[in-house]
Amino acid sequence: MLKKLLGALLVVVIVLIGVAYMLPRDVHVQRTIVIDRPAAAVFPMVNSLRRFNDWSPWKALDPNVKITFSGPDSGVGAAMSWAGNSKVGRGNQIITDSVPDKRVNTDIDFGDMGGGKAAWVLAADGSATEVVWSLDVDLGNSPMGRYMGLFMDKAVGPDYERGLKQLKALAEAPTAEATSGVETTQPASAPTTSANAATS
Repeated sequence: MLKKLLGALLVVVIVLIGVAYMLPRDVHVQRTIVIDRPAAAVFPMVNSLRRFNDWSPWKALDPNVKITFSGPDSGVGAAMSWAGNSKVGRGNQIITDSVPDKRVNTDIDFGDMGGGKAAWVLAADGSATEVVWSLDVDLGNSPMGRYMGLFMDKAVGPDYERGLKQLKALAEAPTAEATSGVETTQPASAPTTSANAATS
């Protein structure tokens, strides 16, 4: 009897693994919003990881999260790393490509959880700007990762929606031209640390 049960269990495991490799290896998450401001006003808010912290959907999940900024204030090479609670986790992000008023691309490393590529794409929508925030993840050959990929849109999508709504509110506010709330007395090229920020 035990031998039959073990045999049945082995068959189930083999089937689950086989099904996993039939699932997509690449996952794409994307959300869109229209902001009633020109691209020139919105772009600085996505081209700076310091300013991203002003509207990040994760910043309220861990008031004590530790964030370190390095590189330039904005554009290619601007980077941030974070370490927080279980909701925020730890990792780093760096801007790899930046086209004024058009696009910002970043690489994200979540440590043991893997990595991905995120992007903000801006497009004129009359006198407003359509902003598309996306994330692309290569799940590799891990069967568990493939199954987790089935839930990634539901897990990340709502955060992206919340973040875009906060970006819209910030960009359309009368004080939208104000600089980021992140303060530092160190040179832009030196790492700076904040205790009230979150990830992308």
